[in-house]
Amino acid sequence: MSAIINNIEIIKAKSTKINDVDFDDLKFGSVFSDHMLVCNYENGKWQAPKVTPYEPITLDPSAKIFHYGQSIFEGMKAYKDENENVWLFRPLDNFKRLNISAKRLAIPELPENYFMEGLKTLLEVDSDWIPKNEGSSLYIRPFIFASGNGFHASPADAYKFIICTAPSGAYFSGKVKVLIEEKYSRSANGGVGFAKAGGNYAGQFYPTQLAIEKGYQQVIWTDDNTHEYIEEAGAMNIFVRINDTLITGPTSDRILDGITRKSIIQLAEAENIPVEVRKISVKEVVEAAKNGSLKEMFGAGTAAVISPISGFGFKDEDFDIPELEETYASFLKKRITDIQTNKTEDPFGWRYEVK
Repeated sequence: MSAIINNIEIIKAKSTKINDVDFDDLKFGSVFSDHMLVCNYENGKWQAPKVTPYEPITLDPSAKIFHYGQSIFEGMKAYKDENENVWLFRPLDNFKRLNISAKRLAIPELPENYFMEGLKTLLEVDSDWIPKNEGSSLYIRPFIFASGNGFHASPADAYKFIICTAPSGAYFSGKVKVLIEEKYSRSANGGVGFAKAGGNYAGQFYPTQLAIEKGYQQVIWTDDNTHEYIEEAGAMNIFVRINDTLITGPTSDRILDGITRKSIIQLAEAENIPVEVRKISVKEVVEAAKNGSLKEMFGAGTAAVISPISGFGFKDEDFDIPELEETYASFLKKRITDIQTNKTEDPFGWRYEVK
């Protein structure tokens, strides 16, 4: 069955999988909704997007994604409030960052209306998949990859833009213990660290696995040159609280301009929490842990929003972070999630209603 919504063709799935899903026990990103948005780039331009059933895609073995890694993605969430209204959080920031990533990887930039109208249409078709349980959301994964063929090392001549969605529960449960990395780097000056490129994450897996084998859950990435400054926490931006000041590193070629990161900075400033955006040395963090001025560390990203860190390891020594009754992490996470789910006013204009 085919229909048109927002000038986008919709090919409906013959049946739904929704009745087989336990919405009270959702693991993150492991159950997928009935439909996806697909848009092809060919003959020098992006073609009209379509909503189709969620299904496997077929690629030639010579497709350049397999050989030269032209692949970028975004992470977003959709929420339902108690009145069944559907909300997104800063979606235009995701669109802009997708095109920033595309430009860096020589991928054709996507028109805004294809992204926004396609996303809204997909959410309308699969509205029943958006969970209403506390802490749950519909995770949204837009991505673009090279589908054009050829073994020659050059940008592809064809690409696919796809949006898939997955009803999901919490990304992390509880606090995590991290290892400050002294050898491996997530990215380097002049590289693609600021882009959401698939290869950035592939390169993280091996050092992270080494950290897991030592009893940690994640890695704190340090700068590629001296390893003297902390930069990111796993796949998230990192914040450190020393005494009452919240500190996070500046964005650069190596650090992703996280949307949650930007929101935390703006929200903290509005709440009169002292905020510093500057380099944070490993030495400073270790000394703060030793003298008791290190009050909190947490990661920030779309999937987890805020993930508290319970302790860290460095040079074969472990440091515990005190458990406070009232933390910036819990306060800021509640403020952000209340805005996302339409439980409170949004003085920043972050919330976007899907109509």
